[in-house]
This record gives sequence, structure tokens and C-alpha cells, in this order.
Amino acid sequence: MEMETAGRARKLDIQELEEIRNDVYENARVYKEKTTAFHNKMITRKQFSIGQKVLLYDSTLKIFASKLRSKWIGPFTVTNLFSNGAVEIQSEETQKCFKVNGQRLKPFYENFQTHTVEEIVLEEPRI
Repeated sequence: MEMETAGRARKLDIQELEEIRNDVYENARVYKEKTTAFHNKMITRKQFSIGQKVLLYDSTLKIFASKLRSKWIGPFTVTNLFSNGAVEIQSEETQKCFKVNGQRLKPFYENFQTHTVEEIVLEEPRI
């Protein structure tokens, strides 16, 4: 008689563990969906047009890090846009065309007006 009750208790324990495992899988799936939605919401959608000038992010700087080097190279001209987010750009120097991910580009502003900086000369205090 004790074996039957122990067997039933064991079956109930196994079923309970199975339910807990299913709950964990469900919670992990919900967490992944929420994390993906948050990540996708934070990605900025960049709109480019054909003929627009852009700068390209230089990914080789991760290997050769330097504080004073610019992370952007260019300017390049947009020659074609694709529906998957890829952009075909053409180098102004070498006239070569190649495809890049649109997230690696940013607009290039020509004739960007710089502000004049007023210089103030500080004198030594008189004692």
C-alpha cells in the first residue's frame, strides 16, 4: 500500500516539475519578445535619397583604436536604395560602387557653417 501512495506522489511531483519547466519556457519566450521589441524600437530608421552625400562608419578602427582619428570616412554619394535597408554608395575619389548596411551611414552636411569663436586674453593679476 505504501508503494502505491509513494508512486502517486512521485507522479504528481514529476507533473509539477513539468508544469514549472513549461512556465519557465513561456517566461523566457515572453522576455525575449519584450527585449527584441525594445531593441527594435530604439533603432533609428535612417532615410536616404539617391544623390545624397553620406559618411561611412569605419569599422577597422576597432582594431586600430585611436582617440583623435575620425570614425567616419567619406563623403560618398548614394546611387541605389534597396528594400532590405542596404544602400549602394559610390566613392567620390575612386568612383567605385559598393553596398553597405544603411545603419553604417550618416548624412554628410556640405557648407556646414562654423561659428566664430571669440578669443579672450587673460592677464596676470596685479599685486
